[in-house]
Amino acid sequence: MKIDEICANTLDFLGQAWWVEVLTTQPRCTYYFGPFGGVESANLAVSGYVEDLESESAQGIKTQVKRCHPARLTIDHDLED
Repeated sequence: MKIDEICANTLDFLGQAWWVEVLTTQPRCTYYFGPFGGVESANLAVSGYVEDLESESAQGIKTQVKRCHPARLTIDHDLED
């Protein structure tokens, strides 16, 4: 395990890690990618996640980098309704 990963995992445990939150309208989902040890590294990763979702035909993609500790990495809002 790299030092960066150890740092990010420790920050995640403490609720201080950075995550990329991606919302899509089609499918109606919320995705979390991370954890990241710093906001800069999270911001650098955003375009790759967006490209992956676009290649899977996701639409209405919005992103936000924030500190959080998501309970689930993928939330399908259509299944929850």
